[in-house]
Amino acid sequence: MVLKAFCTRTSALLHQRFCSDYVKQMRYLFNLKEDDDACRQALTSGTFYLFHNLAPLLQKSKEGNTAPQINASEVNTILEKMGQQEMKLEDSVLIDCSEREVAQFALDLGLLEKSALESNLQGKFVDLRKALLLLNGKNAPLLMKMSPVVITLVSDGSRCLLARQEAFPAGMYTALAGFCDIGETVEDAVHREVAEEVGLEVEAVKYTGSQHWSFPDSSLMIACHATVHPKKTQILLNKFELEDAHWFSVEEVLMALNRGVFLKGESGTVPVWVPPKWAIAHHLIQEWAQQQIR
Repeated sequence: MVLKAFCTRTSALLHQRFCSDYVKQMRYLFNLKEDDDACRQALTSGTFYLFHNLAPLLQKSKEGNTAPQINASEVNTILEKMGQQEMKLEDSVLIDCSEREVAQFALDLGLLEKSALESNLQGKFVDLRKALLLLNGKNAPLLMKMSPVVITLVSDGSRCLLARQEAFPAGMYTALAGFCDIGETVEDAVHREVAEEVGLEVEAVKYTGSQHWSFPDSSLMIACHATVHPKKTQILLNKFELEDAHWFSVEEVLMALNRGVFLKGESGTVPVWVPPKWAIAHHLIQEWAQQQIR
């Protein structure tokens, strides 16, 4: 019995010693998800991404825009200052924890006066779509619901197809994307979306990566390359889905990649540009271009 107890303690100590920081972090997060009391306790020492009717709070600094993490005591102070003691931190949603095991929450303050909150927090609540263009990927706040979406860069071997919707910023073109239907595989969804949106028949599909994307329904973007026959490239545009779609040469794509984000045009014209560097669409397009110039 003594030997067994010694072995048990030794095993536990060795597991703790060799357990990576990442594993510890994930175990802590798992415990918060499973234990309501632990999660409630973590609210008192956690940090909060703040929203106003789903618009995240942004602050501007010399380094650019950030989505600040506000500590619990500061949030409570602001709520008390605005006479909202009845609003509780328990109304927040657990989204993650830091490497130092500080819980991170999202809290929507949509019932409070927006301008007063912005004044107290020294920031602005920005529409989610615009916010994701202003932030880099690491600073983009998350929403919890997730829906699978395929995002596909179509190529005929020497060109790639980029498209735009009417709601896009002027000049922005990107890869095709659409939600997966119930019962579909990723491959099925790619074939269907390409056929629906541009009237092309995909011959081959290759998965390349994924990314969480916060709108319109907090999606999991599943990135793929798709190829079509080089003699079957005539675009049949679905005008209910897209405003425009074109084949682009590698030279045109490289110029678009180097332009960065154009939110405002100069002299009334806006050149073709692609999503920002942290977006998976950018990685898809860049990956294709690099393959062409090897």
